[in-house]
Amino acid sequence: MEKPKKERLGQLLLKNRVITEEQLQQALERQRETGEPLGRVLVDLKMVSEGALTSILARQIGLRYVDLANYDVDISACSLVDAEVARRYTLIPIGFEGDKLLVAMADPTNVFALDDVRIMTGMDVEPVVATKEDIIAAINRYCRTEADLDLGAEEFAERAAEEAGEAADAEDAPIVKYVNLLISEAVNDRASDVHIEPMENDVRIRFRIDGVLHEIRRNPKQIHPGVVARIKVMADMNIAEKRLPQDGRTSVEVMGKPVDLRVASLPTIHGEKIVLRILDKSASLMSLEELGFSEDSLERYSKSFNKPYGTILVTGPTGSGKTTTLYATLNVLNTIKKNIITVEDPVEYRLPLINQVQVHYKAGLTFAAALRSILRCDPDIVMIGEIRDPESAQIAIESALTGHLVLSTLHTNDAPSALTRLLEMGIEPFLIASAVDCVSSQRLARRLCVRCKEPYEPDEEYLEKIGFRWEEGDEHVLFRPRGCPACNNTGFRGRVGIFEVLEVTENIEHLVARNAPHVEIAEMARSEGMRTLREEGFIKVRQGITSLEEVLRVIM
Repeated sequence: MEKPKKERLGQLLLKNRVITEEQLQQALERQRETGEPLGRVLVDLKMVSEGALTSILARQIGLRYVDLANYDVDISACSLVDAEVARRYTLIPIGFEGDKLLVAMADPTNVFALDDVRIMTGMDVEPVVATKEDIIAAINRYCRTEADLDLGAEEFAERAAEEAGEAADAEDAPIVKYVNLLISEAVNDRASDVHIEPMENDVRIRFRIDGVLHEIRRNPKQIHPGVVARIKVMADMNIAEKRLPQDGRTSVEVMGKPVDLRVASLPTIHGEKIVLRILDKSASLMSLEELGFSEDSLERYSKSFNKPYGTILVTGPTGSGKTTTLYATLNVLNTIKKNIITVEDPVEYRLPLINQVQVHYKAGLTFAAALRSILRCDPDIVMIGEIRDPESAQIAIESALTGHLVLSTLHTNDAPSALTRLLEMGIEPFLIASAVDCVSSQRLARRLCVRCKEPYEPDEEYLEKIGFRWEEGDEHVLFRPRGCPACNNTGFRGRVGIFEVLEVTENIEHLVARNAPHVEIAEMARSEGMRTLREEGFIKVRQGITSLEEVLRVIM
């Protein structure tokens, strides 16, 4: 008896109305040019998503497709296969069906992979199909390498305590494996900071993800000296000094990618607290559009930094992304024809073609001292990490008046406050009015997870109370977080900037020159088209990018 002939991929996609006849012909033409598989061509041309294609291919070979981002993975099943094997074959066990192990695979026809899993687990394997991207994300999240130690074991705790000295840099030591695991886990979870905090009876590990701290685990107190010693060795810090705060820096490799770490130690009553800041190099390469500027705010901001001289101030609280905004601005301005010099404390990201100066207070290299020297080095553009004192503020303003473009940050709650803050620092009003071109205040709000955000109809009375207004043509529907495996059940994934851009016009110059109060400057700026942080946040709420509660959390 003849086997039924399998349908070709193109015909299957047409039959399921995933693509049109015209799109298929276009893809076939491209395939003839490149020689790539039809599926890859369709994905590259953005005619089919990776998930839809994988689902169709699974149906073609008679297997089930699983969307791992929304699947409740059984962690006990994941632990049956070593992480190295999972990565080699791009597969992950996700659960059990009767006496069979359910394994999600990118290539379910790989019989060698199936045999290896069968031998390793001693179970029959039931393959299902998932996208390669989803499987890699699941491996990073659920599978741990041999460094994933049983930290509850007394033996490990004792060995860790012994390693507080010379053994803290032995690559095969349990404490070294544990620190490496902690860093790779933080990178895979998209954490910006790792907090290692000694408590009275244990050690608390917390990750800051999308600006919010999450407790990850608690470990025995005995491991704390070993962990601190290992991190200090990595960051070239003084192991013997435990009474004073220290700073250090190191680079590690996670999943084949270099990761920079900034390390800070702080003596507390229960021992030294260690904070690792994970510096994501991709953040320094982001464009201004990617940061979250609305169209008209970006237009106002771009107009100011395209001038050959003047001062641009970026304001906001610590951790609001001010430095990232300045780096994104420098990326636009950075050309071989311009001499760009920065003075920072510390230098977070190393940028090509830019001369970056690290502040060193013990050596007497303060912001003000560095600025005086920088101005003798023929700069076109100067970036000052932060205006902290009247001296650095005075030099920054005078630099702008002598033909330099100056970019800097300031700690104020909104854009108009930056002008009055400079007045408080003792800068003459007429100098501020002449030198400052633009002030951008910003906050970071968490983005709603695109996979699980849910629509709802808000209470109109509440919206009126908080000053939320609908635009003409709006559907009166907002979105809120729900939570799924893709976002660690938080409902949020990633962050977006909210920007309030004040352009210093002639009218605002007059107000600043006569030492007008902050409220008067803010009213004038709004009458000339500036949107406040709250109004900008509400735009992103209407667009479904973030939630109402999240905007109110970051902007009071």
